[in-house]
Amino acid sequence: MLLALKSSPEEVGREAARIVANAVRRNPELRLGLATGNTTVGMYKELIRLHEHEGLDFSRVITFNLDEYLGLSADHPRSFRHFMQQNFFSQVNIPPRSIHIPNGSIKGDYQQYCASYEQKIRDAGGIDLQVLGIGRNGHIGFNEPTSSIGSRTRLKVLSKDTTEDNRKFFASGEEIPQCAITMGIGTILDAKRILLLATGSSKAAAIAAAIEGPLTASVTASALQLHADVTFIVDQQAGALLKRLFVCCAYRARKAGTTSRN
Repeated sequence: MLLALKSSPEEVGREAARIVANAVRRNPELRLGLATGNTTVGMYKELIRLHEHEGLDFSRVITFNLDEYLGLSADHPRSFRHFMQQNFFSQVNIPPRSIHIPNGSIKGDYQQYCASYEQKIRDAGGIDLQVLGIGRNGHIGFNEPTSSIGSRTRLKVLSKDTTEDNRKFFASGEEIPQCAITMGIGTILDAKRILLLATGSSKAAAIAAAIEGPLTASVTASALQLHADVTFIVDQQAGALLKRLFVCCAYRARKAGTTSRN
């Protein structure tokens, strides 16, 4: 596990984009797992800049998004597909056929649909690099507390904490989705490499629990302790509750450029 402690949310986005960009340059056919949410916006902005000004080529990249609200159409302004289109896909050269996002409009056999999403990931050769955010309660994707470490893509009922956190994204009186389709923890752990981004004091407790706490189903991000290649990129507010000495060492080493493998 590596930790990059950055001075600001903007620096978090730039560092994440740097790692993703280097991965694309090394492997133009990168299978890239993507996340949504405010924390990822800075990363997408920097990737767009690198595409426009430095020729970063996404034409052979294949993407898989973590999750989508159930009941929202692809063009709904609060859907994750709409978020991705507005914040990234419409401004880079990823072919539409290479973009995979769970379908929030499906009805009927959810289990079969989720199994087919898993199969698409396998058929592509698995995910090389998975980007994650983290919820206040420590969830990754929409794997709420008590989710199984071995879980796969499935329909998940959202916790009260998560629906309350999501309220700010919806207009007053607008119905807030209660369910989502999400990659499972096992699906996430299958990725060859994982980046988790976090900013702001509201994520500090979750980050401390994920990195320094015990492996527990009550904090699903703690499952990342089992992965051989995880990098947490957090700003100082999100890392404020970390206590171990390696935090300072990681920060100093990052400033000196000695821990980077990219």
